[in-house]
Amino acid sequence: MFEQQISDSLFRPSPHLSDSINSNIVQSEVEGGVYLKDLLVDSTLEIETQNRFYHLVTLGAGHYLIQGHPEFCPQPTLVSVTGSNWGGSMLKSGFVGRGMHLEFMHPGINRPIITSPIVDIRLL
Repeated sequence: MFEQQISDSLFRPSPHLSDSINSNIVQSEVEGGVYLKDLLVDSTLEIETQNRFYHLVTLGAGHYLIQGHPEFCPQPTLVSVTGSNWGGSMLKSGFVGRGMHLEFMHPGINRPIITSPIVDIRLL
């Protein structure tokens, strides 16, 4: 039974995706990260990217406060987090992953904000 649960939770490459996409998905699972749906309200993540430290607080209903960028969020700013990407347009929705770029929507900007690659993620 336990072996069955493990094999059910492992990513199986899709024949409908390219080898590079399947590889990126597997790599994101290996390097680790956080599915935002698994966080409790008021959980705080410290997200270290190559260039900055961000604090992300879960408010619930898909809303977050983020702080850490001197231009976009020098003070806690209400945003929606779309997920993480690999430096292109493909998004792993609702996931914050090491080696990936955090992508979020700022209320005053009509395009996603994309961070430098994530180095580490800590639950505070």
